[in-house]
Amino acid sequence: MRPLFPQGTIVRNLEAADDRRAFSCGHPDLDRYFRDYAGQHSRRGLSRVQVAVLNGEIVGYAASAPGHITSSELPSDLRRRLPHYPLPILRLARLAVAEEHQHRGIGSLLLATVLQQALGLRDQYGCVGVVIDAKAEAVGYYATFGFQVVPTESGQIQGGAAPTTQMFLPIGTIETALRHDSDK
Repeated sequence: MRPLFPQGTIVRNLEAADDRRAFSCGHPDLDRYFRDYAGQHSRRGLSRVQVAVLNGEIVGYAASAPGHITSSELPSDLRRRLPHYPLPILRLARLAVAEEHQHRGIGSLLLATVLQQALGLRDQYGCVGVVIDAKAEAVGYYATFGFQVVPTESGQIQGGAAPTTQMFLPIGTIETALRHDSDK
């Protein structure tokens, strides 16, 4: 069976010596973040930036940070058992794959790495799930992993250059999915 992502792809933390200038995913705002801000956000502890590396080339990245959400912001089927104060989450702030490496499983590899981080956060401090602000063209992609749209008045959040849709994946779903993947 062929691996989902190119053999030899590794995921590691962004390093100061990493050359980010040539990275291009086709979204100027994601490229600008990676080129201009990812290093300082990582150094300052504002987010954890991880890169997918293939043959020495950065082919993708994911930036994540802890945050919170209230139960009233969650899809209605998830609200019942949760308290009504801010709940700890892991926010997937950005995920991008270089244009020439898209549709090869690298995004899924980076997402799985972030979901594993959410389990670690749950075990150490508490975490009820992962929240993302998905670009319109990415909503379907995240839905295939079980992410649900978070209800808002407009259904969208204005963030950056284009509106995004906030989505949530519960920690129980993450645990089940990762356990299922490790059983294969």
